[in-house]
Amino acid sequence: MAGVRLSESLTWWMAPHPEWTPNPEWPEEVGFATWAASDAYVLIDPLVRDDLDDAAWKPFDAAIAEAGRPVGVLLTAPWHERSARAVSARYDAPVWIETRGKDRITGSPELAALPNGIEAFVPEGVEEAQVAFHIVPERTLVVADFFLGTDEGLRVLPSPATNDLNAFMASLDRLRELPIKRVLVAHGPSVLSVGHAAICEALDAYERSLS
Repeated sequence: MAGVRLSESLTWWMAPHPEWTPNPEWPEEVGFATWAASDAYVLIDPLVRDDLDDAAWKPFDAAIAEAGRPVGVLLTAPWHERSARAVSARYDAPVWIETRGKDRITGSPELAALPNGIEAFVPEGVEEAQVAFHIVPERTLVVADFFLGTDEGLRVLPSPATNDLNAFMASLDRLRELPIKRVLVAHGPSVLSVGHAAICEALDAYERSLS
């Protein structure tokens, strides 16, 4: 498991998904983020593969000890629970998930409010509790699956559960207003420097495909 430090407080990690099967669109390695907010040490969609590496928890133990703050887990989607329960148990960390996905995560304490500096973007036209997290001080958007990373940039990937595609795309247009530098995606290459342009290009390309 490798971590790339993107700023003093933000790290992007990659780990092989335990249930991966060969698929050209979904690489085996998936991503998750850690960020030291002013009031919490945050893990977004954590996946700690201690079944592959006995020392997998060490960098997180060290970072959390150094931060000296409570730990919180944020999920971009119910199906990204991954190591959420293990992180919650290990660090006594509450878990935040969008309201409609709370039935998926039970038995762990609930994080009632997002940590300082993080805003949740909830797309419309789909009722599955998938969100993106805007880490405002980092100008970084962490997404689940509605953006896929490719060698050319980002691709819009609406969920099969989308019931109103027009509402979904209209809501994604709000992302054009955000000063995003990075887009960290669960699947495929992330965008680390031209996030706003990559978002606009992906939205434009998908809208052209619908016409």
